[in-house]
Amino acid sequence: MTTRLLLPLFLAALAAPLRAEPVGSVDTAFKLLGPDHKIVVDVHDDPKVEGVACYVSRAKTGGLKGAMGLAEDKAEASIACRQVGPLRIKQPLPAQEEVFSERISLVFKRLRIVRMVDAKRNTLVYLTYSDRLVDGSPQNSVTAVPVARDTPIPLKP
Repeated sequence: MTTRLLLPLFLAALAAPLRAEPVGSVDTAFKLLGPDHKIVVDVHDDPKVEGVACYVSRAKTGGLKGAMGLAEDKAEASIACRQVGPLRIKQPLPAQEEVFSERISLVFKRLRIVRMVDAKRNTLVYLTYSDRLVDGSPQNSVTAVPVARDTPIPLKP
């Protein structure tokens, strides 16, 4: 392949959304046909803050619709973000930014993780919720990761 063909592929890979890394799951309801209903736990590394990982648990619909990707998962999720290594903020952060988004229905529903900066307390706040094109859900979960005072969080102007 020529460099002219490789460059667009490389740029597309960089622009691709970050993928969740599965941690585990538990079955919640047996389905005779297709996979069982589950609660899944995934981990998402913050792309701009090295050393922070967010663990999200959510329902995953089973059955035939779930197996074919046609099921709409519930809008409920729980999040716990923790410092898992030395913190290194790669660049100044906006006061609020979506750091992860994943489709949880065929077309209309997404699970989102938003990072907010509480500058006064030098803390990173992470919110998870789902939205739907027509009617979103108010169900959400929030967690916070305090950053040592000797490492001020750089903010974008």
